[in-house]
Amino acid sequence: CMGLNYADHAKEGGNARPEYPSFFLRGNSSMVGHNQPIVRPKASTQLDYEAELAVIIGKQARHLTADNALDCIAGYSCFNDGSIRNYQRKSSQWTIGKNFDGTGPFGPCLVTPDELPPGAAGLRIQSRLNGKVMQDANTHVFLWNVVEALRIITECMTLEPGDVIITGTPAGVGYARTPPVWMAPGDVCEIEVEGVGILSNPIVDEN
Repeated sequence: CMGLNYADHAKEGGNARPEYPSFFLRGNSSMVGHNQPIVRPKASTQLDYEAELAVIIGKQARHLTADNALDCIAGYSCFNDGSIRNYQRKSSQWTIGKNFDGTGPFGPCLVTPDELPPGAAGLRIQSRLNGKVMQDANTHVFLWNVVEALRIITECMTLEPGDVIITGTPAGVGYARTPPVWMAPGDVCEIEVEGVGILSNPIVDEN
């Protein structure tokens, strides 16, 4: 997962425009599918939404270049990088706040690269909470586009088929609002990426 890949989101969080992207990992237990519930944990009520474009890797890749980076992509999807903000802020490492069980919806489908502009450029991306638009941006304002992200990642590590790269979220998240807006049981959160689909999930409390 990439962090702070939109300048306006970095600014709303009080961060300077980054010179290098932030990266963190999400575990499988944090994922849920389309129409499955997002789980608000017992530990916190600060459950926030993040609309993101997901890039699904189709073949092994290392040391990609601007010329061949897109060749490794199997398709694209939507992702809601659900975040437990008070845990995310407990340290400089975001991993714990990004890995609560059942907080990372992914779907609703895989759209192949030939169905979209190269690198999924110029696509509108939105989050909606109970029908209200919370985030509204476009992938053309990425600080690091899909090609650049893949090039940077594969300088360091090998990507394998089935790996998913989450490309960051724009401004409008709940924690930056006054007062803050958190997802709560009974809510429905939708993430839409133009040409990809609409990912929809209800919110429930942890049992």
